[in-house]
Amino acid sequence: MKHYGKFYIGGEWVEPIEARSFELVNPATEAPFATVSLGSAADVDRAVRAARSAFGTFSRTSKGERVELLQQIVARFEARRNDVAAAITEELGAPIGLTQLTVGAIDVFRQAASTLQAYDFEVRDGANVVRREPIGVCGMITAWNWPAQLIATKLSSALAAGCTAIVKPSEFTPVTAILMAEILHEAGVPKGVFNLVNGDGPSVGQAICEHPDIDMVSFTGSTRAGVLIAQAAAPTVKRVAQELGGKSANVVLPDADLKAAAEWNINRAFFNSGQSCHAPTRILVQAKQVEQILPFLSDAANRIRVGDPRDPATTMGPLVNKAQFERVQRYIDIGVQEGARLACGGPGRPEGIEQGYFVRPTVFAGVTPDMTIAQEEIFGPVLAVIPYETEAEAIAIANGTPYGLGAYVFSGDSARGLAVARELRAGRVFVNGAASNQAAPMGGYKRSGNGREMGVFGLEEYLEIKAMFGVADQFEQAGAQ
Repeated sequence: MKHYGKFYIGGEWVEPIEARSFELVNPATEAPFATVSLGSAADVDRAVRAARSAFGTFSRTSKGERVELLQQIVARFEARRNDVAAAITEELGAPIGLTQLTVGAIDVFRQAASTLQAYDFEVRDGANVVRREPIGVCGMITAWNWPAQLIATKLSSALAAGCTAIVKPSEFTPVTAILMAEILHEAGVPKGVFNLVNGDGPSVGQAICEHPDIDMVSFTGSTRAGVLIAQAAAPTVKRVAQELGGKSANVVLPDADLKAAAEWNINRAFFNSGQSCHAPTRILVQAKQVEQILPFLSDAANRIRVGDPRDPATTMGPLVNKAQFERVQRYIDIGVQEGARLACGGPGRPEGIEQGYFVRPTVFAGVTPDMTIAQEEIFGPVLAVIPYETEAEAIAIANGTPYGLGAYVFSGDSARGLAVARELRAGRVFVNGAASNQAAPMGGYKRSGNGREMGVFGLEEYLEIKAMFGVADQFEQAGAQ
């Protein structure tokens, strides 16, 4: 069994100062396949010193130099794509066919280079000049559900801005992060600009949030953890940007193609085994059309192939670990207990599967907006079908949770779809199954977080704003810097 014992700090692989061993379990087989060292506050402090030392030089690099660095990362990532995909399959359980898990990570580096190339760090604002500068040393704490994408999204913007970083991935998916550190090293990222410290939240995560020489924390994960991170960071008044939980609604208007809306919803909601904070886990259907759409939903769910994630034909793998499996099973039981009706799926593993953290693709009908499965994030392949009478009621139900990360609308009239999209309180709204892209901002309303990632808005999360007075004429003569 392999042991991943070192951290990447200051451009080198180093032994932890205070190491604890953590066993990694393959979620498809429930068998241990490796161990990893978990670090401590002392390891974080060493990484922060390396990042602070590198910041003075890296923050002064030219836009062209940083564009070239991002392009080198893209090239090296492309060369190691299969290695990263295999690691994600082994430690997360995502089917090898879901290449988006690696392609998306590559694309955000590519988009960051494009965004940086077109960005002006100094602009004239009337009689004044506004300058944006890198915020400094950034701590990045990421979740396990998109182990490459989440790191890439944060790091690409930070590097584009001229910041340095300390990354703590989830302790459940550290191998992907280790491979990404190798990619960044091969791409020529300067020493100390990127640092990797594996660990859990109470040790490494807490130390990152509390460290007085970290200027910003970017976090992706649960709302509960996000509250703790904000509290830990508050005494040092550092910037905190968070992408947290979601309970996204798909509002299917009466004029929509029900079959198309149902099939798309199942594919999107159960993608990555439902372990996505943007997943449309509530589908809102006009009351008279519920019985029409249920067969389409059940048929699409029953066509999902659950099984060995190494098999290219598999479309849904297991959940990440035992705790997540038990969490989802508990929510399915709660749905039944509260009176929702199972249209397909239900408790237990799929038929014929005896081991692994596999869950049956599950669709509940007869769900009311106040039910637990309609309000709380389940983070598994469980869909709630909620009826509505009027468009106004549908909008109220869609907005009626503590979350506001993503939302979806299906309509036969694109103008009507746009009108409903404007009323939905969510950071991203998709109409008629439109695809996302890395240039658009990503983030949430309400308890789904604050700040934005990707594109120009993601870049600006890592920048401070400076107003300069009495220099507008000189600025015009010299040109932007």
